[in-house]
Amino acid sequence: MTDLSVLRDRNGLTEKEYLQSYDASIYERPSVTVDMLIFTVMDKEQDNYRKLSEKSLQLLLIKRGEHPFLGRWALPGGFVSVHESIDDAAQRELKSETNIDNVYMEQLFTWGDVNRDPRTRVISCSYMALADRTEMDIQAGDDAEDAKWFEVTYEVFQEKKTNLSEGREIEKLVKIALQNESEILTATVKIVQTTVGRSSRISREIVESQGLAFDHAKIIEYGIERLRNKIEYTDIAFNLMPPLFTLSELQQVYEVILGKELLAAAFRRKIAAMVTETNEFTKDAGHRPSKLYRFNPNWNRN
Repeated sequence: MTDLSVLRDRNGLTEKEYLQSYDASIYERPSVTVDMLIFTVMDKEQDNYRKLSEKSLQLLLIKRGEHPFLGRWALPGGFVSVHESIDDAAQRELKSETNIDNVYMEQLFTWGDVNRDPRTRVISCSYMALADRTEMDIQAGDDAEDAKWFEVTYEVFQEKKTNLSEGREIEKLVKIALQNESEILTATVKIVQTTVGRSSRISREIVESQGLAFDHAKIIEYGIERLRNKIEYTDIAFNLMPPLFTLSELQQVYEVILGKELLAAAFRRKIAAMVTETNEFTKDAGHRPSKLYRFNPNWNRN
């Protein structure tokens, strides 16, 4: 095998000599950030304590305490240091915003539109984290005025299909609403999927955005879509559950994420291998005791 340290390029330089003389200022350097979609599921307040509490999908947002977008709501995140990896930066931001770690987290997408940040050229890697709400201690970061949970609703309210000469185009308008006890944020995102032959391309455009900073409406839409897709064929939903749960509670989590009701019998067949029955029961006042289950980490994912 050739010793790479002795190879010389067209200018007669070895790799060591080339790196010693390399001018890093030749290319402009964009800044890199991470943006965190931190999802959880919460119980809604009930008037009738005998009913099973309804659940809602919630997303953590921070209120910006500095320019740009002062006073707008944004995803938790921050700049990546030159001395840390992108994954390490995401873990750091998750820990600083929620005071937790060792939860489910995955990288979603890289956002690189030229004018997405008015300060400078910023490329952002978005991450999705899922966690049991009872384990989190939320705290606003140094540059944030506040941090709050918002209930998420997601609705495709318009879809149009157009045949092209060698393919087709599907255009969807998605309405997102984020609400807590004091504020309602809204956004409409247009998604266009163009397929020509075997090539497919998807673009996203913010049609309107009320109360959200930067291009975070696009990131939120993408994250919800990813979560909905993955819940259908993976065990990702169990990251939102406490260690012990009823099958009715688990079904509610699936329903609130998918935005539709599920038939109980079909749902229980689908998740049967993913859960393990325990000998414990619920002890809620006013409710008939229900069998408690736990996640089965050894279920056959194939």
